This record gives sequence, C-alpha cells and structure tokens, in this order.
Amino acid sequence: QVQLVESGGGLVQAGGSLRLSCAASGRTFSSYAMGWFRQAPGKEREFVSAISWSGGSTYDADCVKGRFTISRDNAENTVYQQMNRPKPEDTAVYYCATYPLSYTGTYYDRNSVDAWGRGTLVIVSS
Repeated sequence: QVQLVESGGGLVQAGGSLRLSCAASGRTFSSYAMGWFRQAPGKEREFVSAISWSGGSTYDADCVKGRFTISRDNAENTVYQQMNRPKPEDTAVYYCATYPLSYTGTYYDRNSVDAWGRGTLVIVSS
C-alpha cells in the first residue's frame, strides 16, 4: 500500500516562494509518475503538475506555467513542487498523487490517480 505524505505548506506572501515536498513509501517510487493537485474552498480538485517516472517529462496546468516547477528525487522517494511568484488564487490544499504503473493516459484527470496524500494547506496573502 503506497503512502504519500506532503509537507512544506504554510503562509506565503504573493510574489514570494514556497517548496512543497511529498515523501512516498510502500512501492517502487521510481516506477510511477507523480503529480500535484489542489483544491480551493468550494471548488473541485484540480490538476497542477505531473512528472514522469524518470523525471524526463513534466506537465503543468496553464495557470501555473512559468511559476511552478515539479521535480523528483528517486533516490529520496520524494517529489517536489517549487512555487515561485504565488498569487492569492493559488491558495488551496495541495495534494500529492501517484498514477498507476506504466500509466499512459492524461495526467489532468483526477480519476486516473492511483493514490492520494492527505494534503498540505498553502495560503497566499496579498
């Protein structure tokens, strides 16, 4: 059973920076694509970023392109989300996600996620 534990959330000023981490255990981390989703109050959970098992390919939602960067360290079983120049509208609970083995579908679809972390809250103040 895979376990995903997020950390790094908190209060950040707009225009600042914050790095989220997600530590994975319970499966061969380097074999699975990973992603970040977020859910703001009263809104549906939405895709933010994803990264292939090797780290060679990354995908970002249009709303975070050029500001957020996903990366992974397979030796540490950890995936990161670097948040640069966050905006108040980035305020949300951020969830780490893992996709099924050898997944080749769309990363944007939250129904494709194999397992979720419990989330970490990010509040961006203006």
